[in-house]
Amino acid sequence: MIDLTTNYLGMTLKNPLVPSASPLSKDLSTAKRLEDAGASAIVMNSLFEEEVTADEDQLDFLMHHQDIGSFEAASYLPSEDSYKTQLETYIEQLEGLKFSLDIPVIASLNGTTSSGWIQHAKQLQIAGADALELNVYHMPTDIYQSTEMVEARYVDILKTLKQHVDIPIIMKLSSQFSSVGNFVLNLERAGADGVSLFNRYYLPDIDLETLEVVPSLKLSSPVESRLSMRWIAMLYGRVDLTLAATSGIHSADHALKLLLAGADVTHMCSALLQRGPSYLGEVLQGIEQWMEEKEYSSLNQLKGSVSHANATDPSAFERSNYIKVLSSFDSPDGVWR
Repeated sequence: MIDLTTNYLGMTLKNPLVPSASPLSKDLSTAKRLEDAGASAIVMNSLFEEEVTADEDQLDFLMHHQDIGSFEAASYLPSEDSYKTQLETYIEQLEGLKFSLDIPVIASLNGTTSSGWIQHAKQLQIAGADALELNVYHMPTDIYQSTEMVEARYVDILKTLKQHVDIPIIMKLSSQFSSVGNFVLNLERAGADGVSLFNRYYLPDIDLETLEVVPSLKLSSPVESRLSMRWIAMLYGRVDLTLAATSGIHSADHALKLLLAGADVTHMCSALLQRGPSYLGEVLQGIEQWMEEKEYSSLNQLKGSVSHANATDPSAFERSNYIKVLSSFDSPDGVWR
């Protein structure tokens, strides 16, 4: 019997497959199907700072403008007790997941400031969240904002939350930092229990007919997992926090490569949205089959065995590999030769 257990934010999980934040967690029956397929934990869809703030402003407006001069018209306005905010809905969802599932449930906060998050995080902890995923989605559009200022925002929010909640916090990061390794080290020193590498930014597009900037949603592709693989391989053995891999993990092969690089867990989203919750079971079966063929008895035995520290050729994760790849390219006959 192969031992697939792994450590995630101080919790022992039965395997490394953890569905990441997505609409899949909004429906209790879908979340249950993920658990039945083998998911060892689940990350809830994100609670967005902007939505919570807008809700609070709307509720404040309604409660202070009830007297509009007409009893009949005023009767259609919601009372404070009947108005359900995004935060209240999210907490109900969390409580439902905790009641229905036997696996850990991680709440996800998405914002850019610490304003309000302290109280929200406390409420999520009370509601039963096993951990918090903190997704600080900050786009530094101010060209006078230095790298140090950008990173300080993340560290300050983390430090503030760590002072008020006891459950583990994992930081979901973008790859667009000048020194990913050093930043992760600073987050660990600030109290982070883990990092999730890497967050995907949904980039805008331009409509050539209307000349408007429009949203554009593209699901991940397997090639995106290589960026996470490189940095997890570089970080393995150099930091003591949880290393979670996300983006581009569409099959057992992709998950195995991230685990060999040093990931403690591999998150899945796009492949599950495309193929359904039961597909997670196929990926888990593929991992077990490969490990059996390669005569691995446990996940810990293979984890990090092809990291930067343990690879036969560590330079393959560095610049020299970049040079080799470019030099090896050979175009088809007649293209430019």
